[in-house]
Amino acid sequence: MTPQAVIRPYRHEDRAALYDICVRTGHEGGDARHLYSDQELLPSIFAGPYARLEPDLAFVADDGCRAVGYIVGTADTEAFVERYRKEWLPALAYRYPPPEGPPVTPSEEMTGLMHCPERMVLPELAGYPAHLHIDLLPSHQRAGHGRALMERFLGALADKGVKAVHLGMLTANTPARAFYDRLGFHEIPVADPGPLTYLGRSTGQ
Repeated sequence: MTPQAVIRPYRHEDRAALYDICVRTGHEGGDARHLYSDQELLPSIFAGPYARLEPDLAFVADDGCRAVGYIVGTADTEAFVERYRKEWLPALAYRYPPPEGPPVTPSEEMTGLMHCPERMVLPELAGYPAHLHIDLLPSHQRAGHGRALMERFLGALADKGVKAVHLGMLTANTPARAFYDRLGFHEIPVADPGPLTYLGRSTGQ
């Protein structure tokens, strides 16, 4: 039976589910809980700040019991980076201090990313000012919910007058790439992408 879910705006009481989904899909689309002793580390980078700073661009797929998927993002990456550093990061600095040397563990690598939000601003992405993160629990994938979340998010961006959006995905996550290709995303060449592939598209439906 195809799992059912409705798309609705994020609510504060969805926070626990949002964080849970993020870490359960945080390792190349699969479960990352075994990689991090602190289960809130990944969500504090890739989910929580968006829900907090731009809640009008946060949506969840709700199966009637809880959120089973989400999409979050920002309409303006440069402005988001400034707000992240001023309004989000200070509250996390004690719990997650900046690494003192090159990262050795996955947690140290992610903490380094947490303290360097400026990494999100790349000249090649200037024509795609918005960016997003989308995740669904495996139990609710391949049922149309990802497409529905994306359409809701793109519509919200279009309503704000935002013309284009980008995302960065792990190149190794080939199922995710196939999903984005089906939704009309195309690759954006970036000089030094590291382990990521950058994709973009217009917000027009």
